[in-house]
Amino acid sequence: MPCQDSDKQLRVSEVFYSLQGETSRIGLPTVFIRLTGCPLRCTYCDTTYAFSGGQDCSIADILKQVAAYAPHYVTVTGGEPLAQKNCRPLLAALCDAGYEVSLETSGALEIGEVDPRVMRVVDIKTPASGEAGKNCWENLPLLTRHDEIKFVLCDENDYRWAKQILRQHHLDEKCAVLFSPAHGTLDATCLAEWILRDRLPVRMLLQLHKLLWNNAPGH
Repeated sequence: MPCQDSDKQLRVSEVFYSLQGETSRIGLPTVFIRLTGCPLRCTYCDTTYAFSGGQDCSIADILKQVAAYAPHYVTVTGGEPLAQKNCRPLLAALCDAGYEVSLETSGALEIGEVDPRVMRVVDIKTPASGEAGKNCWENLPLLTRHDEIKFVLCDENDYRWAKQILRQHHLDEKCAVLFSPAHGTLDATCLAEWILRDRLPVRMLLQLHKLLWNNAPGH
């Protein structure tokens, strides 16, 4: 990794080792790098503590923290990680270090310059999130089979909206599509029954970290 990249700074909320709670890698031991800051304010946000605070770390420092866990998988999340310009060189450095890297992004910012080795997990914000107007639809043509799309659904209206977007944009032809009920808001059994009724080509996921640790920081 070039020296100038190793010196680049990011504002980091926390680095921790846990089980992947979402995406197709659910249940896999993973190091999470949570970057500080987010331009969105989703109604169901569970990481409001990452909106501010944290500490400045160089990419070299972050790599040292990650290496201490000797992981196979690393996830960069937030907040909104792409809101920091040095997120992209961090992702590349993690890939260079030999990790399987994923990025969890709100879908409000462009993903085109993210290292192609990274699995990009892109949210599509629903009406009940309060931030559907922030979706960057230009990201959809950039997605590959290496990536994933995620909808967090709060109610039946969100589900109908997501189903329409799924079909309108042929999302399942681009990459894996994930439907998750917002924890404590939408009954998971109802969502499962709707997916089966409508024969949707999606994967339903529950947020494992919330079931295990009730969304405590560091998990």
